[in-house]
Amino acid sequence: MSLRTKMRRFGRDRSGLAAVEFAFLLPVMITIFFGLVEVSAAVECRADVADIAGTAADLTAQVTTASTADMTNVFNAANTILYPFYDATSSNSAQQNKPNLTIASVIDNGAADKKSGKVAWVCAQGTPAVTVGQIVTFTQPLMNTGGSVIYSVITYNYASPTSKVIAGNITMTNSFYTKPRRTTQITLQSCPA
Repeated sequence: MSLRTKMRRFGRDRSGLAAVEFAFLLPVMITIFFGLVEVSAAVECRADVADIAGTAADLTAQVTTASTADMTNVFNAANTILYPFYDATSSNSAQQNKPNLTIASVIDNGAADKKSGKVAWVCAQGTPAVTVGQIVTFTQPLMNTGGSVIYSVITYNYASPTSKVIAGNITMTNSFYTKPRRTTQITLQSCPA
């Protein structure tokens, strides 16, 4: 049998074609799979971060005086919402992505447009996003004369669980404000240690 005949026979043989095609497509399929898993997890975490901002402000707005226990409960609730991205009960020292959550009372500072106020008190898990005495400006009028709002800001450094497609951390930030429910201004007894 000549070389030319052998080459023709080899060119017409299809017995291993499916395996070769699968070998070419497998890396692409795995990349798409990990990409979908990682993007889905990142979108879910982003939604949780938004929920935390609203929940923290809302829970704080329900009291007349925020005690240490109240603020501890708010921070614990926030950490629970972020599970499984952050597990506060884990004893794993690698669990470094604790959310940075700030809850503040912003009081009327006499601005004519009622869009800004002065921070009266701050309670934070991590580094505070605002400081006492700082002027905070909102996009719409919300202050009543002598009134206040509870303002929460969360920052979370999301790290992909597999790090196959999304490499590095994504910083997710959200803020929320709401008016106190039972009083015009909520006072703070003390923050958790």
